[in-house]
Amino acid sequence: MALCVAAALAGCASRAPGPRPGADGPEERPPPNLMQVPDALPRLEPIRDGGPNKPYEVFGQAYEPMRPQARYAEDGLASWYGRKFHGRPTASGEIYDMYAMTAAHKTLPLPSYARVTNPANGRSVIVRVNDRGPFVRGRIIDLSYTAALKLGTLGGVVAVRVERITPEEIARGAWREAATPRAPTVPVAVIDGDAGPPEPLAPADPPATALPTTAASPAAPRESTPRVAADTGRGFWVQLGAYRDRAGALQLQQQAADRVEDLAPLLSLVSDATLHRLQAGPFATREDAQRVADRVRAQLLLTPLVVERR
Repeated sequence: MALCVAAALAGCASRAPGPRPGADGPEERPPPNLMQVPDALPRLEPIRDGGPNKPYEVFGQAYEPMRPQARYAEDGLASWYGRKFHGRPTASGEIYDMYAMTAAHKTLPLPSYARVTNPANGRSVIVRVNDRGPFVRGRIIDLSYTAALKLGTLGGVVAVRVERITPEEIARGAWREAATPRAPTVPVAVIDGDAGPPEPLAPADPPATALPTTAASPAAPRESTPRVAADTGRGFWVQLGAYRDRAGALQLQQQAADRVEDLAPLLSLVSDATLHRLQAGPFATREDAQRVADRVRAQLLLTPLVVERR
């Protein structure tokens, strides 16, 4: 991955998991207890001009790294890279360790720290970004093997949310306040303070397993009854998850209907050629949708997304 920011960038595509001769993937015997590896600990580090932070070009595409203090949050696809690059220099000159909590990004300043959340299971990790990539359309971050393992994304390319922890946030310890995963209020890209309107990407392949059977957390206080939008297609929707397997989406629909009060009549399955998205709505305002999303998160232990259809 590391040697990717030079003429030898040809190997920077996402790698499918699984040990195959000549291909990337996990080692035959990964170290034990990788789930106990601690997240990267954000600390102030010098970010120098030039070197890995100077503009560069890959496959004819120009990239300009962000400013040292830049804010960044984006929904997109995450891949991971493993033994093919293990022990080789990264773009920052450091040696890549697939068992450390690191990641590669095309434009974040090097080094940076970022929180990565998997909406399909609510898991969140903090990684240290010290490499460039992935140079594949639609993918926004390449995780180390251990980071992907802890997020539950080793099975393939998965939708995630990436949020940079800025030097200013590190200096005042603000990143600790967001250590507990929570649903983003407005899940759209934010780069250097500019917000864009794209709908968040759906989780690519969450496991079709039953939700926890332990007692659910108390529902969040209901300030008022959510107002349903007049048009059944337009408005704000709460997306609980997305599955390649329709059976998984139907299973989640039944569990959500059973465990979240008054949600059953609002649930619908939105399917296309590749994904089955379970959504609740529509709601007249984003605030109404967010209140329902908070209840879903509290009672189902999920991290739902609020999306808008126009």
